[in-house]
Amino acid sequence: MTQAGISEAPKETPKAASAPVVARHAATLKALPFSDTRDFDEASRGFLGTLENARVASAQGRVVWSLEPYGFLSEAEAPPTVDPSLWRQSRLNMNHGLFEVVPGVYQVRGLDIANMTLVEGDSGVIVVDTLTSIEGARAAMELYFQHRGRRPVAAVIFTHTHTDHWGGARGVLDDATLPSGRVPIIAPNLFMEHAVSENIIAGPAMLRRAQYQFGPFLAKGPRGQVDCGLGKSMAAGSVALLRPTDLIMETGDKRTIDGLEFEFQMAPNSEAPAEMHFYVPRYKLLNLAENCTHNFHNLLPFRGADVRDALAWSKYLNEASHMWGGKADAMCGQHHWPVWGRERIDTMIRQQRDLYKFAHDQTIRLMNHGLTATEIAETIRLPASLDGAWHARGYYGHIRHNVKAIYQKYLGWYDANPVNLDPLPPVEAGKKYVEYMGGADAILARAAKDFARGEFRFVAQAVSHLVFADPDNQAARALLADTFEQLGYASESATWRNAYLFGAQELRLGMPKASPRPPMPRETLAALRTGQLWDVLGVRLNGPKAEGKHIVLNWTFTDTNERFILTLENCALTYVEGAQTATADASFTLPRGTLDEVIAKQTTFPEAVGNGKIKVSGNPVRLAELMALMDEFPRMFEIVEPKRTAVS
Repeated sequence: MTQAGISEAPKETPKAASAPVVARHAATLKALPFSDTRDFDEASRGFLGTLENARVASAQGRVVWSLEPYGFLSEAEAPPTVDPSLWRQSRLNMNHGLFEVVPGVYQVRGLDIANMTLVEGDSGVIVVDTLTSIEGARAAMELYFQHRGRRPVAAVIFTHTHTDHWGGARGVLDDATLPSGRVPIIAPNLFMEHAVSENIIAGPAMLRRAQYQFGPFLAKGPRGQVDCGLGKSMAAGSVALLRPTDLIMETGDKRTIDGLEFEFQMAPNSEAPAEMHFYVPRYKLLNLAENCTHNFHNLLPFRGADVRDALAWSKYLNEASHMWGGKADAMCGQHHWPVWGRERIDTMIRQQRDLYKFAHDQTIRLMNHGLTATEIAETIRLPASLDGAWHARGYYGHIRHNVKAIYQKYLGWYDANPVNLDPLPPVEAGKKYVEYMGGADAILARAAKDFARGEFRFVAQAVSHLVFADPDNQAARALLADTFEQLGYASESATWRNAYLFGAQELRLGMPKASPRPPMPRETLAALRTGQLWDVLGVRLNGPKAEGKHIVLNWTFTDTNERFILTLENCALTYVEGAQTATADASFTLPRGTLDEVIAKQTTFPEAVGNGKIKVSGNPVRLAELMALMDEFPRMFEIVEPKRTAVS
């Protein structure tokens, strides 16, 4: 399986697991309750049918999802190159197909990193979350219809703002149904604002960093990518955003949909900036979206995001426990498998509640004793009751990086030690470290001894300085790659493993080849407020190139009745909404939809002017001057070695 625009992983030269890693895995096998196989029973419970290898293809035959490359996970015993706990989670995430949660409620799992939940009403079906891709959503719906009969979609519910929960909506609502508006699309308040903005401003950097989090360029296998913790990987199909027609505004809101009552709970700034939970009394079904899953979640994903609020997260779970505790017979989420039985459900919610509360409170306690984020990560230990709960293991998030996120949320990046106030950047620091440590040969000799002893964390730090000082030193690159690889093999967290192994691969083989970044889809552009478009333009402005320039442009959008003054001054691009100025260099009148077409590269500005879609007064060359100051962001840039191209 490949992602759009991403080539197959190149051939690697992975090594075997070292003796210290093998010993660590042996200790894990003794420490954790591997004899508890209840999760395996529950992950397969209610199975009705599936697609062979969970294979999903586009209309053109391009495979957008398949579990066939993960066939190696059929082995029950973990190989030496994979943490046994992660191997267990990776095998659980191989269950795929249509499953009955309770009669009337079904889930499609394993056709994407996320789940689709289908709740049957009096005459139709309510679809909860629509997977990442349109192709995957269509395949999921057809699988459901095959086993439950064809019935109309009565409503679509988006539990939160991440793409793997709404990207496939056009595969659920077809072109004939959508324009009628008769099918409500229900989402939490501020869904659109966050769905379209969370990954837009910093999107280019996030997408590159996500390669380290999810490992799409890594070969699938015992020495490569095995899982993502939440599921296997991200689907690679087509994505489109549909605007909700009904927003849930506050906890306690109810909706009757196709004869079914839904009770909602708001959970903003938890796993997503806009997220919600719900309970269906008829089925005694509780759905906590992505806030109570079978792992410790991320408080700050490796791709980057706003730090998530662990305290609020815990409070939402506590509130859910009080609202619905003892009522639900089944609890399902939008990742992983359900749990059944009131005692089991209540216990899991309480443990998840306390997992986030413990991490939050103990981080702040140690922080107030003066420990830094790194020192807290070395000190904190989960209580035995949580450490031994499989659903609290750090497959996606991890206690060691989640505490650093909590520290960042409260105190930021600076640990108050002046030595870290203005350190040298990596290349300059690397050269000085190499000089202080006696040169490259001395570093490599000492690092090789520490490597043999399994002191991989410090070897990585030391040799990384050498790579940044001299990126063409092949011995340094090889040793750092070998070190990253062993750290990856030792990692219980799937995201840590992916990051380490991808770093090793890039040191050995260089950055993978990737097609140029495609234009932003027209549907996404249409979902952005005009002010958000100007904000995106502002971060593309190359400040040094704009030195001394002053450009003022009026914009009038005829279809949205919006007016703006866009100003370049002091190397910053700003705007005023609801105004025009007589001193503008040029004025443009056009439908906002035409601007979307230009940005999506479906037409050009001169073509739109020539076709009469844009009316211009003043000097239109000033717009061309402004656009000439914009950067095009690369799809790929160096991470584990120095930047090859200077950026100004």
